[in-house]
Amino acid sequence: MSDLIAISALIGDRNYRIKIEPADEEVVRKTLKTINEKIVEFKTMFAGKDMQDYIAMVLIWYATEQNAGTAAGLEKLNLTDQLSTIEKLLDGQLDNK
Repeated sequence: MSDLIAISALIGDRNYRIKIEPADEEVVRKTLKTINEKIVEFKTMFAGKDMQDYIAMVLIWYATEQNAGTAAGLEKLNLTDQLSTIEKLLDGQLDNK
């Protein structure tokens, strides 16, 4: 197991010290960048809220994006299975002729 590294994670207006695997650093930093960009986006769309509101909005957005990606992957897998079944049925019919 590799040693964890400490990074400073800025979310909204707060810094958090977190420890991560060195191999995960790029992904974590990109995720933090996306989160902060979305906070700025929501701040421009919904003026007058506090930072906790914006972070909650981003959390809902991020979780929805993750679930949508999972659902799309499952639909694709299901479609692939169905196409494979149809292909087998067609191959069987062609073999019988």
